[in-house]
Amino acid sequence: MKIYTKKGDKIGTGLIGGSRVSKNDLRIRAYGTVDELNAHIGLLRDLVKENSVHDQLISIQDRLFTAGSLLAVSENGTSMKLPALIETDISILEEWIDEMDKYLPMMKTFILPGGHITVSNCHIARTVCRRAERSIVELATQSDIPAIIVAYFNRLSDYLFTLGRKLSHDLDADETPWIPKTER
Repeated sequence: MKIYTKKGDKIGTGLIGGSRVSKNDLRIRAYGTVDELNAHIGLLRDLVKENSVHDQLISIQDRLFTAGSLLAVSENGTSMKLPALIETDISILEEWIDEMDKYLPMMKTFILPGGHITVSNCHIARTVCRRAERSIVELATQSDIPAIIVAYFNRLSDYLFTLGRKLSHDLDADETPWIPKTER
């Protein structure tokens, strides 16, 4: 199979199930942002040295491919057997968050992203995750999207925030508190 088909040369693209839509369709925007997030998670995985986090990120990338495939199904559905997101996918993220939280100092203020290149990349992934979530929510106002997809992305952004804090701690990077300037 060739990587190029030339079918998308005229502003349209195919969905799972056979229908075609514009490349700026909400469905394409949603799963495209999920794909972008997956690339950021891959970069983060390349930067992280800890094996357990590395394995978590690979698991997350698998779930992102699953979410992307579910979002790519046309309104007419498909007879193709696709993997599913399940409640356990969310509870695993929660377990990982709780485990990281055990070793982190209590947050007393908002934290400015940064402090180390790995931490910064984690926060970029978090913000792309939030954008993916917003795109999925917007799509859900017009299409039947399983609620578990939105819940997964909501929890994933919590995981990425907590992972950013853990990485700051592990890398001995400063967490810079946000101190609002109330007087100008």
